[in-house]
Amino acid sequence: MKPEDAAGRSVEDLMKDLASSRDGLQSSEAQIRAQKYGPNEIAEKRVNPLFKFLSYFWGPIPWMIEAASILSAALGRWDDFAIIFVLLLMNGAVGFWQEHKADRAIELLKKRLAPKARARRDGRWQELASRDLVPGDIVRVRLGEIVPADIKLIDGDFLQVDESALTGESLPVEKKVSDVAYSGSIVRQGEMDALVYATGMDTFFGKTARLVETARTRSHFQKAVIKIGDYLIILAVVMVALVFAVSILRQESLLSTLQFALVLVVAAIPAALPAVLSVTMAVGATKLAKREAIVSKLAAIEELAGIDILCSDKTGTITQNAIKVAQVVPFPGFSERDVLLLARLSSREEDSDPIDTAIIERTDEEKVDVAGYALDSFKPFDPVSKMTEAQVKGPKGGFQAAKGAPQAILSLLKDGSIEKEVSENVEAFASKGYRALGVGQAMGGSWKYAGLIALYDPPREDSKKTIQTAQSMGVAVKMVTGDHVAIAREIAGMVGLGSEIQPASSFVDKPDPEAEEVIEQADGFAQVFPEHKFKIVELLQSKGHIVGMTGDGVNDAPALKKADAGIAVAGATDAAKSAAAIVLTSPGLSVIIDAIKESRRIFRRMNSYSIYRIAETIRVLFFITLSIVAFNFYPVTAIMIVLLALLNDFAIMSIAYDRAEYSLQPDRWRMSSVMGMALFLGLIGTVESFGLLFFGLDYLHLSKDVLQSFMYLKLSVAGHLIIFIARTRGHFWSYRPANLLIVAVLGTQVVATLIAVYGFMIPPIGWNLAAIVWVYVLIVFLIIDQIKVRYYKFFDQGLQFLEKRIGVS
Repeated sequence: MKPEDAAGRSVEDLMKDLASSRDGLQSSEAQIRAQKYGPNEIAEKRVNPLFKFLSYFWGPIPWMIEAASILSAALGRWDDFAIIFVLLLMNGAVGFWQEHKADRAIELLKKRLAPKARARRDGRWQELASRDLVPGDIVRVRLGEIVPADIKLIDGDFLQVDESALTGESLPVEKKVSDVAYSGSIVRQGEMDALVYATGMDTFFGKTARLVETARTRSHFQKAVIKIGDYLIILAVVMVALVFAVSILRQESLLSTLQFALVLVVAAIPAALPAVLSVTMAVGATKLAKREAIVSKLAAIEELAGIDILCSDKTGTITQNAIKVAQVVPFPGFSERDVLLLARLSSREEDSDPIDTAIIERTDEEKVDVAGYALDSFKPFDPVSKMTEAQVKGPKGGFQAAKGAPQAILSLLKDGSIEKEVSENVEAFASKGYRALGVGQAMGGSWKYAGLIALYDPPREDSKKTIQTAQSMGVAVKMVTGDHVAIAREIAGMVGLGSEIQPASSFVDKPDPEAEEVIEQADGFAQVFPEHKFKIVELLQSKGHIVGMTGDGVNDAPALKKADAGIAVAGATDAAKSAAAIVLTSPGLSVIIDAIKESRRIFRRMNSYSIYRIAETIRVLFFITLSIVAFNFYPVTAIMIVLLALLNDFAIMSIAYDRAEYSLQPDRWRMSSVMGMALFLGLIGTVESFGLLFFGLDYLHLSKDVLQSFMYLKLSVAGHLIIFIARTRGHFWSYRPANLLIVAVLGTQVVATLIAVYGFMIPPIGWNLAAIVWVYVLIVFLIIDQIKVRYYKFFDQGLQFLEKRIGVS
């Protein structure tokens, strides 16, 4: 049904049409899928698992493996054909398993983020996932919520709806009964009941989403993967072209060369790189969820690892979002206990008012006895008089007690002699960031000012320590609050932030260069409205910072979307959750810092795997190509390359579960560092391989077949040990690997050793030669590890020198 059709028809007509189709639509998979993750992300259509598995058998890499197997059959090498065919099956199975695991992890996480809707079913209101709504449902929408479906308003006063994401109209649109509100729009004001008439891809938003669902922006992670892939593909093509050229000059069999070249390219190109990195992030996302931080976009993990500035809300994140009594100031004729008693008598526990709760907690702590007092009447807080009043009977007779705004209590007095003292104390409270509450008592109709109570929202117990931890990790925390500068400065001092708190007026109307300087130097911002948050993020990003921003309200959504890592805090509105990349389910700043630590561990795993994979490709490609070109010797056969790739796939799956240290500085993809270390390890590995090759030829005098098996075992064992070198910047023993990684690597190398020793599909070499390979590889492994540590020190010093020179210039 078209929106304009719905708008022009009566509610009764719509109800009749929709009732007949409701049962069938209840299970409509397309609609459920479309609503699954909320209006901002239309999920892909469900793919048959068998079809998805078969999809791994076409594409550039599977096609090359298939071509190699066909060539093996054409050449009559049926053992090669069998092994390559097994590799093809394993490649498909591994790819399918990895993607399935990643999809399932993200699906479970996103279920926790799925927007909710209040719908009336079976005669009662109940909360449902938005994806479960069907045409004919009656729903209630209110301030801060995302409209869950296309709806026709049927009951209530009005709604103010922000349709900017759908229509481009910047101002909210007023809706009344019989008007239509579209899925994906945000309720800015009001509350109304409505009839659902379209869901999922049939909504106005869903139809629009079809046009843009393929549009994507590349994250830093995606750009890094593409760079690495391009680099290795170019390298593989150049090496293979060189082998072909030499083979033609030597008049060798083109079919045999082509078969070998195809297998070599398959082994060299990191087809599994995107899958392994995605699985690593998906596994990390499940760990983040256990720390009460749900990831809605995988690429946000990398951005979170790289943030160097965190703009954090004060209320509820740095503070407890709970009013407490900070100080009691009695006036002449009253004691602190008198003031607390009067405030307690003019409070009601059943109202659950935050101020009443704070006073009741304080009187309980001070053990103020109210047992001898009886309440005759109670006048709740009146926004006109700005106070609460109680008529009380006590041991000494009846009296009145009141609490409220200091000026309101002052207005009850006939004598204004105490006005100066009240004003001075109120100002003193304000300078500390406290809010003042006046307390009065009347006996015989004559009011007296009993005293003032200072109220404040205290910092969370872990805030100061957490901020110190963040600063030690290279993350500058900037507090953002709508409160007065004095309140912000007082809280900042309590939690260890600086005193440079700037009001929003200090940068809003300034030129960008001047505003950037103010924002970068500030420790926090006060009197900030949600629209100012967007400006803060934008200006910090223009200075080259990776920015994290917290928020919870509807108006925070633009800033959360703009930030590199938008973080919706616990209790945030659906609109904020939809815009954020990370959604917290537990309050406090420590949750965010824990998420940053975990993100940096995930980034370290991805970085380590990238170095390993590039180094392994360089090592194998250079060694094989140079052996063929320079010495006219194939150091390994096509079958051996297939076995190397097969065992490698088993081991690398465990990298996602490896233990990793979080870095003490923000992480970013530094391709010069990744490529530099990978090239260094790859070239040393090439030299290492030639060393053993010459040893086998000149000292052991091995035959060609045995020498190839000898080198196969060396390439397999040494290649997997590179994982332990690449995973740390220090010595390989500085941070213990996960048990799963150790078992995976050692397990695959035991298999490789048994294959070489007993000659499974390759010539056997026996235990003595296998022992020589292991001893040689382990000795060189220890030497490379020592050199690596020194390389990193040299590289870091050179980088610091360049940064200083660039900074000076």
